[in-house]
Amino acid sequence: MSLEDETGVVQATIWKLLREKQRLEVLRLRRLAVYGVWQREGDVMSLIAGLLQDLSSLLGSLPTTLRDFH
Repeated sequence: MSLEDETGVVQATIWKLLREKQRLEVLRLRRLAVYGVWQREGDVMSLIAGLLQDLSSLLGSLPTTLRDFH
């Protein structure tokens, strides 16, 4: 799974057992926290997921700022 935020993109590996156990979190991912272990092979880094947490309920309460580009 590719995850993106304001700092960039990271590859998260979600093994089949975890996908089956947390299927709803994987399918709903409007806002998702992934807890796990970083793995690095050369220049390639990925996150091996151990726990997925659905944070979609926070979407309405996150602070936003208006940017005027003029």
